[in-house]
Amino acid sequence: MDEFLEGQPGSFTEIHDGTLTTAMAQSPEHDLVIRRLAAAVEYAIDPDGPCREVRSDTPMRLADAELVDQSRRLRVRYPDLVLRDCADGPYDVQKIAQQTLLVVEATSADTVDTDIGIKRELYAREGIPVYLIVHFAKDWQQITEIEECRLDWSGHRYVTRQTHYNALVLTEPVTLAITFSDLQRRLPRRG
Repeated sequence: MDEFLEGQPGSFTEIHDGTLTTAMAQSPEHDLVIRRLAAAVEYAIDPDGPCREVRSDTPMRLADAELVDQSRRLRVRYPDLVLRDCADGPYDVQKIAQQTLLVVEATSADTVDTDIGIKRELYAREGIPVYLIVHFAKDWQQITEIEECRLDWSGHRYVTRQTHYNALVLTEPVTLAITFSDLQRRLPRRG
């Protein structure tokens, strides 16, 4: 538990309803897509604009319930990708959810139900404005779509604003356009 409170990356054990769950290592395809997407988001950050930071697999403490009391925050997740407002200072596991502008999860055979259900609810409850869900084909090798979810009028639920099929195009919180083939393209091996 100290690892979560100190914000030490490295462990991939998540907490949900007070129960520890070990997150499994992801597939090479999943890893490649997240790395490429992280690079694209980072490149899209305006260097003259407000402070923005991209993070991957970083612990994020989420509210156990709709309570302000920090001692009731018993959910810890490691989103695949986070774009946060860093004007409020350095990374802090307690604050990152409130600083997050965009969160991304890429589904896998083991996480698809959590990514499209539980995490969708948790991230919306935290007020994270944009949630992208990367969906793969049944063989888990190719992206089929990226679901762009935005908070609805209540500020507590996501609605799918757009489903992207061949390319991801965003105007907020960064201006970004990247094709699915660029997200999945393997570079030639040297040597």
